[in-house]
Formats: sequence, structure tokens, C-alpha cells
Amino acid sequence: MSDLGKIDRELFDTVIYPELGADREDVTLGPTHGIDFGVIDVGGDALVTATDPLSVLPDLGFERAGRFALDVVLADVAVSGVSPSHLSVTFTLPPEMSDDELAAMWHGFAGRAGEVGVSVVTGHTARYAGVDYSWVGGATVLGVGSHDDIVRPDGARPGDKLVVGTGPGAEVTGLFAHLFPEQIGLPPDRIATAQERLADTALVEDAMAATNAGNVTAMHDATEGGITGAFIEMADGASARFDIDSEAVPVAEGVDALCDALDIDPWHVSSCGTLLAAVDPADADDVVGALRDRGTPAAVVGEVTDGGGLYVDGARQSHPGADPSWEAFARLQAAADGTTDQQ
Repeated sequence: MSDLGKIDRELFDTVIYPELGADREDVTLGPTHGIDFGVIDVGGDALVTATDPLSVLPDLGFERAGRFALDVVLADVAVSGVSPSHLSVTFTLPPEMSDDELAAMWHGFAGRAGEVGVSVVTGHTARYAGVDYSWVGGATVLGVGSHDDIVRPDGARPGDKLVVGTGPGAEVTGLFAHLFPEQIGLPPDRIATAQERLADTALVEDAMAATNAGNVTAMHDATEGGITGAFIEMADGASARFDIDSEAVPVAEGVDALCDALDIDPWHVSSCGTLLAAVDPADADDVVGALRDRGTPAAVVGEVTDGGGLYVDGARQSHPGADPSWEAFARLQAAADGTTDQQ
């Protein structure tokens, strides 16, 4: 049993998966461990959909917090290869949130939606007692495209090259540096560099650039469990072996310093905005080039072969289980509240 974060596979398989309501023929991809979106057939078109909880972090500033919240929920549809286009959102807000704060948050949220061509079509917004900013509702994202255009995280084939965009740990680095600049224990210049990583959490444009540049056979975003967990899910889903050269993996400036200061592994922490892809070897350089043209650090980091599991520098990796950023966040929050030292 996992503690915080997503439930583990055993609980999913024994509790969630056996009871999914009606068995409908138009559901072409239902809930599947390791795949964060579903697909419905609507008149021959593929309707891709994904749902995520929403968190608002006031210390980012409400407008920026709104943008970040949306980027997190858009990622799951973006990695399907189909552009997100429509959104249903529920905000269950704390009673202390003022109208001006709500307006700033919504301006950031809706503004980011407009930038990537997403329209908000319905929702619910209210204040309720007993709510804080940690989790303030949820959103369902939709995208419409061809079934042939869908890219699944379990589609990798032996011979494919593995591509990483952005690299590990950017999300946690940017967030923690903004939320806990005094508690991390790094000099101000290093905190400032780490804070820049928050801009690396947008994934929609990178996912679309990758699929437009070449034959991408599998994609995944690296959220809870980091790139290690995401690569393991991809390898297990494809029943293939993934071999990674750690030296080839891009790492953004500031990530190693912050993760070392907090004694967390950047490969194991939530990394929203990091794109993992398996690509036809003939197209791998084009995909990397398309990402770099957008200003995203990217590289071919390994290949897919027959077998199973994730191997980094020849050593087989295990799933990290609970994301260590949850415990690190709790330590930093306690230090910020003055209840204990973060060390």
C-alpha cells in the first residue's frame, strides 16, 4: 500500500479496475495502470480525455499559480499525441480566498488555456468551509483527433530510440525554490536559478512539436515517481527493455543543487513538463531538433531492446514507490511554520 500520492498498482487492480460501471463499446481505452488518459470513439473520431486534481499555490502569486495548475492537468492529454481542446473545471475554494485573488488566479488559468487553444466549456466554482489551497477541485481535459494519431505510453518497439525533453526534477526544483527559499539552505543566487525551473513545467507545446517532427511510438509525462517511475511504466507496458545512458540525460541548471540540498533523487521526484518519448530511430534526431528549436533541452538518451525493465548505465532500476518530494515538502513546510528544523 502506498501512502501519499497515487494509489499503488495492487490497490488499483483489486479495487478500481474490477468495477468501472457500464461496459460500453465506444470506450476504446479505459482505465489502465500507467496510462493517464482514456479514449472514446465518437462517430469514428477519437475523443481523448483525462482528469486530474487541482492545486493552487498562493505563494507563487495567484496568476502564476493558475497557469501552473492548468499546465499540470493538460499534460495527460498532450502526451496522447492529440492536442487538448476543451476543458471542464471545478473549483472548490477556501472561504478566505478574496474576489481579487480569484480573479487573478482565473486570469492566469484561462489565459494559459487560450495560449494552447483550449476552451473552457463548463464548470463549477464555489467557496466551502473546511477547504484549503492544497487541493481545490479538479479538471477534465478533452481532445479530438484521429484514432491513428494516438500515441500511448506502452507503444515502444525494440529498435526505438529514447528521447528526454527538459530532464528530471525541474517541477520540484522550481516549486520548492519559490515556496521555501529560506528553508532550503542554498545561497540566493542558486535559489534564483532554481526558481527559473518553474517555467519548464509546460508540456503541451513540446508534446505537439515531438509528434509533428517524426514517428513517436510512445510518450509519457514524468509526474509522481519521476522519470524513473515513468520509464518503468513505459517499459513494462511495452514488454520491452529500456537502456538509458545517464550522462546523456539533460539536467537543467539548478536541479542538482536543490535536490542535493534536500537529499532527494531528481530522477524520482515529480517532473511535470518533462517529456519521455520512444521514437523511430530514423526520426530521433528530428524530434530532438524540434524540441531544441523550442528552447527545450533534449537528447537521445537510450534505446529500446527485447527483454524487460529499465536499465540505467547497465543497472536494473526499481520503481521508487512513494514520491520523495512529498516527504521533502512536509519537512520544508514544517520548517517554514517553525515547528521543526527541515534537516
